[in-house]
Amino acid sequence: MPKTDITARIRPLCERTAKELGFELVDVSLDREPAGKYLRVYIDREGGMDLDGCEAFHRKILPLVGDYDYDFLECCSPGADRPLKTDADFDRALGSEVELKLFRAVEGVKEARGILTGYTPEAFTLLQPDGQEREWQRKACASVKPVIDMSGVEDVEL
Repeated sequence: MPKTDITARIRPLCERTAKELGFELVDVSLDREPAGKYLRVYIDREGGMDLDGCEAFHRKILPLVGDYDYDFLECCSPGADRPLKTDADFDRALGSEVELKLFRAVEGVKEARGILTGYTPEAFTLLQPDGQEREWQRKACASVKPVIDMSGVEDVEL
């Protein structure tokens, strides 16, 4: 079975299970790596995902996906800097600083940062550091991620 068929079949199971547990399903992927095929389910919740939440989801979803062709099941948080993909992601990021990377340079620019001030299905608007608003086409962006401010975090010596 092609991997798109697997993820398309598994996604509704994961969506339902996530909803039952009060989580948000972020993504489902099937990735081939040297050790085998990894079925990865990314989940989140208000305030962030913790290990206990990932474990609870894993225990609940495992019997539902056991018959599919994969070698390893990973249930994990997408991380604080997860890419913005859905309208819900963009809603959460409104008023926050984001960083975008373009597939190819537009007017000499390949990367940009700014405050997300609005979005439509086709584009989003950033208030850039120079005080100007600029619209970026979604289809031109390879990725859009929140900027994580680490300025208040002390250096940790390992």
